[in-house]
Amino acid sequence: MALSRRTFSALAGSAALGFALGGSGGPGAPAAYAARSVPTGPPPAAPRADGQRHTIGYDHHSLVVDGRRLVVWSGEMHPFRLPSPSLWRDVLEKMRAHGYNAVSIYVAWNYHSPAPGAYDFTGVRDLDLFLRTAAETGLYVILRPGPYINAEVDAGGFPGWLTATEGTARTTDPTYLGHVDGWLTAVNRIVRRHQLTDGGGTVLLYQIENEYDGHVTDPAGPAYMSHLYEKVRADGIDVPLFHNDKGRNGYWIPGSFDTGRGRAKWLYGFDGYPDPSHTPPDWGDFGIGGLKGGATASPRTPGFMPEFGGGWFDPWGGVEFGGEGYAGSRRTRDAAYERRFHLTHLANGITLQNVYMTYGGTTWGWLPAPVVYTSYDYGAAIDEARNVTPKIAPMHQLGHLLQRVPDFAKLERAADVHAAGLKAYHLTNPDTRAHVYVLRNDGASEVTSTLRTDAGDDVEVTVPAHDARLLTAGLALGKRTLRYCTAQPMFVLTAGRQDVALFTGRYGEMAHLVLDCPVEPLVQRLDPEAAWVYDQDVLHVTAPLGKGGLTRVLVQGGESDTPLLLLLADDATSVRLFPYDTPSGTVLVYGPALVRHVTLDGETVHLTGDTVGPTGLEVWAPRGITAVTWNGRPVPTRVGLSGSLVATSLLAGAPKPALPVLGGWRRKAENPESAVDFDDSTWTVADRKKSFSTTPVPDGQPVLFADDYGFHYGDVWYRGLIEDDSLAGLESVSLAFRTGTQGMLMAWLDGKPLGSHRMPVPDAKTVRQGSWTATATFSVAGLSEKTLKKTLKKRRHVLSVLVRRMQHDMDGRSDDAQKAARGLTAVTFEGASPKVGWRIQGAGAADPVRGPQNNGGLYGEREGWHLPGFADGQWEGVSLPRADAGMGVTWYRTGFRLAVPDGVDASVGLVLEDDPARAYRVQIFLNGWNLGQYVNDVGPQHTFVLPNGILRTRGANTLALAVLADGTSEVGPGVVRLELLGSAAGGVRVDAVDSPGR
Repeated sequence: MALSRRTFSALAGSAALGFALGGSGGPGAPAAYAARSVPTGPPPAAPRADGQRHTIGYDHHSLVVDGRRLVVWSGEMHPFRLPSPSLWRDVLEKMRAHGYNAVSIYVAWNYHSPAPGAYDFTGVRDLDLFLRTAAETGLYVILRPGPYINAEVDAGGFPGWLTATEGTARTTDPTYLGHVDGWLTAVNRIVRRHQLTDGGGTVLLYQIENEYDGHVTDPAGPAYMSHLYEKVRADGIDVPLFHNDKGRNGYWIPGSFDTGRGRAKWLYGFDGYPDPSHTPPDWGDFGIGGLKGGATASPRTPGFMPEFGGGWFDPWGGVEFGGEGYAGSRRTRDAAYERRFHLTHLANGITLQNVYMTYGGTTWGWLPAPVVYTSYDYGAAIDEARNVTPKIAPMHQLGHLLQRVPDFAKLERAADVHAAGLKAYHLTNPDTRAHVYVLRNDGASEVTSTLRTDAGDDVEVTVPAHDARLLTAGLALGKRTLRYCTAQPMFVLTAGRQDVALFTGRYGEMAHLVLDCPVEPLVQRLDPEAAWVYDQDVLHVTAPLGKGGLTRVLVQGGESDTPLLLLLADDATSVRLFPYDTPSGTVLVYGPALVRHVTLDGETVHLTGDTVGPTGLEVWAPRGITAVTWNGRPVPTRVGLSGSLVATSLLAGAPKPALPVLGGWRRKAENPESAVDFDDSTWTVADRKKSFSTTPVPDGQPVLFADDYGFHYGDVWYRGLIEDDSLAGLESVSLAFRTGTQGMLMAWLDGKPLGSHRMPVPDAKTVRQGSWTATATFSVAGLSEKTLKKTLKKRRHVLSVLVRRMQHDMDGRSDDAQKAARGLTAVTFEGASPKVGWRIQGAGAADPVRGPQNNGGLYGEREGWHLPGFADGQWEGVSLPRADAGMGVTWYRTGFRLAVPDGVDASVGLVLEDDPARAYRVQIFLNGWNLGQYVNDVGPQHTFVLPNGILRTRGANTLALAVLADGTSEVGPGVVRLELLGSAAGGVRVDAVDSPGR
């Protein structure tokens, strides 16, 4: 339904006021309030499932929760890319400790729906458990259940079975919407129990669809979006809804489609993935304005980026980063990159930012879209093995700043300023009169320049090449006022009887902090690196950042009775400072690699967290705290000069557990399907004439597309039976097939290899191509003359074909690309015209625990050779590396035991290495779980993370490798070994993930 002018005006006028959602008026009952009535002040308390009702509002500046301004600093992670629920808590706790106050997640339809109307939210798919864990961690949740999600997953998140159904996806097609409604009903039945508005959980925002731009200009698009909106509301979701525009197009702003009954509870968001070599754009207050200006497209809602690149994905072959893999992503999109872009966003009024990805994880099994390989590390701040990287520094600093310095929730553009050689932004908070300056260096050389502040001070500032710096002036530091500082504030808080302010910058930089002090204070330099001087009612403090670790300066007396502790730190030091709020006050911890929890009990503060190497420990706590424990053990302390409790000895670091050498291998070749006498009577007959695929069915051919016969993931076998002597005169066989990236085909005639064909490795021009088509022509002259005569004289022939179909394309253009055929598309013969009866076989019944994406149609998979309990005692004993010949599939199995000490979180990877001239690929199964695909001559991935929980770190494990050889070279496996990817003392309790078939 189109909006009338009157309805649109009412919506726009309501949005100008902002809305508080929730309350007693039923689901989503609105209660308007003027935006200017929300002053700058403390943010809302950390969210939790408290059973109390909460309101969620907004204005141009920010979200407003329970009448308090909230800046959202979110990180993306995907539970489906970490198939060990215990480890969800580990990643979420790392995010919270490092400054994030929200987590954004996709919920992938294909991951939860093995068949039409069937939904699985158990085990590694337990959405309810994830939402409970996020609430327990104190993180808001931004929920994104599609129905389409993109996300570099198979079919963009659409289930495999949906690719074979009637109807056009991402439209108002009734067949499609019927399936969508069933999916959303299943998801929302869980989500509505976890909304912030009724205190059931911490779900703050809910996204419908994803980067939807395929039908914006025709009626189908708005009608589709309206349907999704009304469906979600009818299911009881009453938090604000939004959509992520694919760029700055002004698509789906408030009022652009019917949201029913005039409810203005819709936010506009837009995504951004700029190239690191580009100048950071102004997508808000300093930009071009209007519909194409980013945040300015919706001037009455806060600036919102549901996705900004915290890295970038890498394709098969690694052309994106020159073969470096995700190390190249992390190098080109490093800490300075994140700082330049995020500070620019902040200057432009973006107060809802989500970093995609913060933890990338593993696209295990057959989940990856064609454009990516198994690892989805993404070059994120937390790597695939759950290690926090140096890239976390700007995330940590900005996150804590935005949570603990309320001035940043309400910034407005101020008078233009200039600093030679730098791009300068000037903002101010109209309530507190604090001033914020962002200085960005887009050049290739360091720039030293002078900035004149609003108070008239000339401040010399140095900004490294391709970096940025945030300065503040007039900022309240507890009871005192900062005149200016050349280092960036990270937090201002009260711990015990004193205010504490931390300022950060790059290692070795000389920080200059100037404090207004009308009355001369008592100043104590607690560390030798600092220097200070008091002159003309101001206190000057200088220190080289990081030279001695943390630098402390204590300011007492003067115009305030409350002491101020100034802390100055470089990046590496700042990420070891963790503020944590308790009911009795804030605790600040310095030293460990991670602080997970802080609780107060009488006179003792109990800390849990992680150490990597030996480290000191210092704690600033509320009054009356005299003792400290670390991970349950008492820590002897003394009272420091700043009133902190300082450990008198170092906390122990993490040991590096010894890993076994993999030996005792057993080997067995398979592909009996190539033999003439193989019994395929239980296979599906492939004789359909019509298909819902976007790939046309060739004239005179049956439908051979795998999806049409219910085989949606992994390898698929075909057997063509020829019952007469019509092969006489046969010269060649041509097999047309269609796959995802790096698909391949192998063919046999009467058990004799005809040959193989594989799709090319993507180059810079084809890196985004999701579907590949080829025709493999095999000359029967390739068979020996004796074999050829014997074969063609038979009256019964079998053409056997194995297709590694890879994955479905995504539907980013809303053109049903996910419905492109996979598998064989046509078979023709030269020199003969036989009649062929086809049968097809893919994966067996879906694994009830591991799910449908775990297995394909290899014989060994169908027979359970990948499962830990399979009896392989009769297999041939071998050692690696191997140098085998021939075409087909061979399996290798071995077992190993780990004995990681209790209380140690060891991340282990499996490394495969061989001569890159050898053409083969390996499917990796650990305890029955399909953890990835290795392509030896393509890469770039050689290391595969083995997630704890699936990996038994204190027990027995079974490793199975399915090796596909195309027959063009010698094949391995070569070197196969375990590698320690990280080790920390602490971690979380890890429960074993169910591995049936043990």
